Amino acid sequence: MKEIRIGDFSISEDEKKRINKILDSGRITEGEETKRFERNWAEKIGTKYSVAVNSGTSALITGLYSLKYLANDNKKNKVITTPLTFVSDAHAIIQAGLTPVFGDVDRKTFGILPSEIERILKENDPSEFLAILPVHLIGYPCDMDKINYIGKKNNLFVMEDCAQSHGTLYKGKVTGSISDLSVFSFYVAHNIQVGELGAVNTNNPEIRKLSKKIKAYGRRCSCEVCTRMEGTCPEIFKYKGEEDFDPRFTFDMLGFNFKTTDIFTALADSRINQLEEIKEKRLANVAFLNDGLKNHSDILKLPEYSSDVSYLSYPLIVKENGKRKIIRTELEKRKIETRPIFQCIPTQQPAYNYLKEDYAGKLPNAEYVGSNGFYIGCHQYLSKEDLEYIVKSFDEILK
Repeated sequence: MKEIRIGDFSISEDEKKRINKILDSGRITEGEETKRFERNWAEKIGTKYSVAVNSGTSALITGLYSLKYLANDNKKNKVITTPLTFVSDAHAIIQAGLTPVFGDVDRKTFGILPSEIERILKENDPSEFLAILPVHLIGYPCDMDKINYIGKKNNLFVMEDCAQSHGTLYKGKVTGSISDLSVFSFYVAHNIQVGELGAVNTNNPEIRKLSKKIKAYGRRCSCEVCTRMEGTCPEIFKYKGEEDFDPRFTFDMLGFNFKTTDIFTALADSRINQLEEIKEKRLANVAFLNDGLKNHSDILKLPEYSSDVSYLSYPLIVKENGKRKIIRTELEKRKIETRPIFQCIPTQQPAYNYLKEDYAGKLPNAEYVGSNGFYIGCHQYLSKEDLEYIVKSFDEILK
C-alpha cells in the first residue's frame, strides 16, 4: 500500500541537469546560483533583499542577531512570540541570547492574538522588548496590520516567520513583505521543497548587510559581488598600508557558519515560478477534503478555507478530548501519515518544563490545539485516488 505522507519530493530531469552542471563546475558553495536565487526570491516576495542560509532555523537566528546588533541595546532582551509552532522559534530566540515571551493564539488560524501582545506589553516594561515574532502557521496569516501597529507604537521590530506560508496573501500582500524582516524555510515538507535551505528577506539594507556577515562567522566583508581580485575592494581601501589585510578572513563581529550550497539554491530557484501552481493544487486538495469530511464535522473541526492561504498541510481539531490518539493511530495503520499541530511550547514541550508553572492557565487556546489538533498532507503530489482514500479512511474510522 502506498504511504500518503505529509510532504513528498520529486526532482525533474531539468533540475537534475542543473545540479549536474553545478557539480561539473567545481564550485558548490554560494556561487552564481545562490545569487540568482536571492534576487528572484526577493522579487517573488516583494522585498529588496534576500539572504540565503542553510536552514529555516539559521534564518531565525541570523534575523534575531541582526536585530540585536541593529538595536545595540542590551536592555532589549525579550521577544514576543507564539507558543504554538515548531520549537525552532523558541530555540532560536534563546540561542540568540534573548528570552521568549509567549502569547495565546487564535483557535481557528493558530496565529498569535494581537490582544495577547498588547496584554504582555501592558504587564511588562515595553523597553525590555526587542521584537515581535509572529508565525504564519500552516499557511494562515497573522493579523499583521494590528501587529505592525503595536510594534511601531512600542518601538519594536516585527519579524515574520513565513516557513509555512510561501505564497500566502494578507490583504493582497505576500507574507514576508509586511514587516521589518521575514524568514523562510524550504524544508522538504514545505510548499517550496528542497531539503535544507532558509532565507532572510528585508527592505532594510543594514539588516541585509548584518545578515550576510552573521551567516559567515561575522566576516568583515558583505559585498554582493567580491571585487578583491579586481583591486577595487572597498574594505581594502579602508586599510591601505596594511600589506596583507584580507577582509575575507577578518571578523569584526560574532557570527556562525550558516552558508548554503548552490545545489539547494538552484533547486529552490527552479521552483519559484511553480509557487502559484503549487498553491492552487493544495487549495483544491483542501477543498476536496473539506467537502469529503463535512459529514464528520460533529467530531472534527475542519480547516478554515481561504483562497489567500497557501496551505502547508490539512489541519484538523478533534472536538472530543482524548480521541485524537485513536484517530491518528487508525490513520497511520492505513499508511496515512499524521503529525500533531505541534504543542504549546512552555507547557507541553519537555525542554521548556522550567516555564510550565509560569504559564499554567495562561495559554488555553494553544494548549487546546496542542492536545487536540493534528494534520495530514494536502501537497501537490497527491492524486484524486489518494484524496478519495483519505476520505474513505476517515469514514471507516469515524462510522
